[in-house]
Amino acid sequence: MLFVTFKASTRLHIASTAGHTLRSAVGLRKFHGSLKCQEHYLNADEKTFRKIALDPSRTDKAVLVDFYAEWCNPCKTISPLLEKLTSDDTVKTGSGRSLDLVTVDTDKQFVLALKYMIRSLPTVIAFKDGRKVDQFIGALNENEIRQFIAKL
Repeated sequence: MLFVTFKASTRLHIASTAGHTLRSAVGLRKFHGSLKCQEHYLNADEKTFRKIALDPSRTDKAVLVDFYAEWCNPCKTISPLLEKLTSDDTVKTGSGRSLDLVTVDTDKQFVLALKYMIRSLPTVIAFKDGRKVDQFIGALNENEIRQFIAKL
């Protein structure tokens, strides 16, 4: 049985296929579920961001926040990699935590982008226990993202 927790703060078109693909309104950011309940919060607003990334009681998971823009081509490259890794049950942080993914469109959520001093896209910030612990800027390859996750 497939369980997927999918939350979004903006309008989305959801299509189910044999690969269990969920697509955003523009179809550029694809997310897949896994047998383990993974949480992907697409196009999060500030309220959702605070609830998921800044909650100190979420001690069992780390949260990767992908700051992106629809016009950013490197963002379109890294999104499938982040989705793949956060959906994979075998990928854990160095401390053994599973991962949730939050995506923030910097064109729509410019206050969050300013608060976290997002100057280049894509920027991915990792949160643990409600606190920012690390980040990277640019479209890393899958092995580099795995190394980043392992350090958390």
